[in-house]
Amino acid sequence: MKKSGRIILHVDMNSFYASVEAAHDASLKGKPIAIAGDPEERRGIVVTCSYEARAYGVKTTMPLWEAKKLCPSLLVLRPNFERYRQASKAMFDILRSYTSQVEPVSIDEGYMDLTELEGESPIEVIKTIQDRILRELDLPCSIGVAPNKFLAKMASDMKKPMGITVLRKRDVPQIMWPMPVEAMHGVGAKTAEKLKGIGINIIGDLALGEDIQLKALLGINGRRLKDRANGLDERKVDPDSIYDFKSVGNSTTLPADVTNQSELIGVLLKLSKKVSGRLKSKAMLGYGVSIMIRFKDRKTITRSCTLKTPVDGEEEILSVAKGLLLAHWDGTPVRLLGVTVQELVEKRQAVKQLDLFTFEEDARHEPIDRVLEEINKRYGTGKLNRGIPNAGPTAFPSAETSFSKDFLRDHK
Repeated sequence: MKKSGRIILHVDMNSFYASVEAAHDASLKGKPIAIAGDPEERRGIVVTCSYEARAYGVKTTMPLWEAKKLCPSLLVLRPNFERYRQASKAMFDILRSYTSQVEPVSIDEGYMDLTELEGESPIEVIKTIQDRILRELDLPCSIGVAPNKFLAKMASDMKKPMGITVLRKRDVPQIMWPMPVEAMHGVGAKTAEKLKGIGINIIGDLALGEDIQLKALLGINGRRLKDRANGLDERKVDPDSIYDFKSVGNSTTLPADVTNQSELIGVLLKLSKKVSGRLKSKAMLGYGVSIMIRFKDRKTITRSCTLKTPVDGEEEILSVAKGLLLAHWDGTPVRLLGVTVQELVEKRQAVKQLDLFTFEEDARHEPIDRVLEEINKRYGTGKLNRGIPNAGPTAFPSAETSFSKDFLRDHK
């Protein structure tokens, strides 16, 4: 059947980790569940929770003690990453049985392009996909249907759990424009705060915003967000996007050959700051850090480390780069140094390995990072930093494959 426009789906699994646990153990169905790293640890943090738990006010990143206070009957489970990975693979296998045009974006969500699908009406196929995932895997999902990826993503968030929402371009003014600007995919808390500072409070305000003002405020992202607010998005569903691990790097030739370790580490610090700044401007994180060392005789080596969780901060990048330098530099005079962060993922789509050491560490640092960012913004970069850990050759993060990369390899 001939289609007049693209038919893009965003399939979003509902409360994925908790739903997988309930599918594995039927006795958990209908009960308030929270996934956390250590159920016995008072300082533990909720990674995700079931809709039954959410009805009590339990939320992601909430301290366990607070969650249990709100919901005394809360069942707290440790995460089982292998179980979630297998469930994710089975879900994407179902999606690919309908079309090869499937783009995974995280362990529990992905896009499909059904434009070229022949036979049944698209809406019947979409209902069948949702029903199959529920029947065969016992997992609920919500599906957004639209002419492009952005609108499909917005639509999938509009009805949970087990919703199917169609969002057409002509519906954008009535349905999307009245929503608060922070509800728009791609607008984070900081961006929303900036937009509200110039009187943009709802998505409709953004859609009608002045290009020059938006560019001055947000750079090239200003026009992109305005286009999205008007329902415009030309991105294609790209099954090969899982291979697109690009890199951001900086290198410098030293004014003289250097043998002083402190001086070399100082150079790594400057390079790490530059790389971190570029990553943050692109809203990207990287799972790998590498250094390049060119010696006096022009011999060049590159050494890298794969991280368990993605990074974009100068301290984390420096910590790994410093460890690599100390492990692989033998004291020979150095002519050039370079630092690169690779295997990049979009910040919003990054799936961290949720061992709670990482999750709780991030949560603890978040308020500090906000203060540091404000101080550096007001008084200049480098005025104040968090302590940089002393990373020797064995101190940087484990080189084992991350949960996210394991998940992506299932699709290659």
